[in-house]
Amino acid sequence: MKIEILGIGCPKCKQLTTNAEAAAKELNIAAEISKVTDIDKITEYGVMMTPALVVDGTVVSAGKVLSKDEIKNILVK
Repeated sequence: MKIEILGIGCPKCKQLTTNAEAAAKELNIAAEISKVTDIDKITEYGVMMTPALVVDGTVVSAGKVLSKDEIKNILVK
């Protein structure tokens, strides 16, 4: 599973990264988690507000910080 955090490194982006890492760990999911800070790559996803969460190439959230539990619900689907 590939999880990407789209954002420029703001505190909200960092919190989303922390929550995504915790969610994957609790679910024992071997996820590759990466941060995408390049504005051009972020806009290629059609994201206008960060932070955004991308799972396996699909934008699942943009413009808000999802909680660990919200991310866990997304990852088990």
